[in-house]
Amino acid sequence: MLDHLDRPRRARVQPRLAEMIASELREQILNGVYTDGMLPKQEDLIAQFGVSAPPMREALRILEVDGLITVRRGKVGGAVIHRPDGGSVSHALGMTLQGEQVPLRDLADSVLQLEPMCAAGCARLPDRAKLLGPLIEANLAETEEAIGDGPVFTHRARLFHDLIVAHVPQMTMRLVVRSVVAVWTAQEETWAHEVTEAGRYPNRWEQRSALDAHKRIAARILDGDAEGAERAARSHTKASQKRVLAEFGDRVVDASSPRALRGLREVTARHSDLNLYQQD
Repeated sequence: MLDHLDRPRRARVQPRLAEMIASELREQILNGVYTDGMLPKQEDLIAQFGVSAPPMREALRILEVDGLITVRRGKVGGAVIHRPDGGSVSHALGMTLQGEQVPLRDLADSVLQLEPMCAAGCARLPDRAKLLGPLIEANLAETEEAIGDGPVFTHRARLFHDLIVAHVPQMTMRLVVRSVVAVWTAQEETWAHEVTEAGRYPNRWEQRSALDAHKRIAARILDGDAEGAERAARSHTKASQKRVLAEFGDRVVDASSPRALRGLREVTARHSDLNLYQQD
């Protein structure tokens, strides 16, 4: 396919050729051409593009740096495809925020602006009772059972927020907000562990108050009250952030520590599960 570029001035052309191959493969990956989750074998790609091995290897390295594939060696080798998802966006966002030394106060402000709009969007869903009703009821019950166990309570309470964001009808809004919220959730769960170890986690009454706020938001969503759901969500988000920011507000967003990385993986996995539910 590109063999006319692979002959003259090979040393100078090869990097450009590799970029062209990588660009075409990138487009095919993003358009879902490879449904089995693997690129064709390297020798098949070489034949397909009509090039030699060096530019093809470089093209695969480019895609690997992009995070679109992982090249495995050995008998079960090959290039495993990783199509971008909310997890990759969340991780990239978290790393960027940490690299820019962004404090949690800044991240919290974005969450406060964006997440309540998701509650309003869910309230406008015509099938909200079927989609969200059972999930919300189960989450509220599980969160109530966790009262008294700080980290578990925070974990289950944050899942309530994940539920709302995961059911926003606009895909772009969903991906953008879930990425921001996932980074915040990882920070809040770190806070929960640290203040629990220090004996400063909010008491049972405060936990009950947070759960009641979730119940009010849920009621407004299921009643189809978009404005009421947004107001309730904004009020609750502001109140719940206040305690975290009082202790962590000046900290830089953490996306690289073992706990933060683990938290981001768990949050994005939860979002993936919720999205699978939504597509059923």
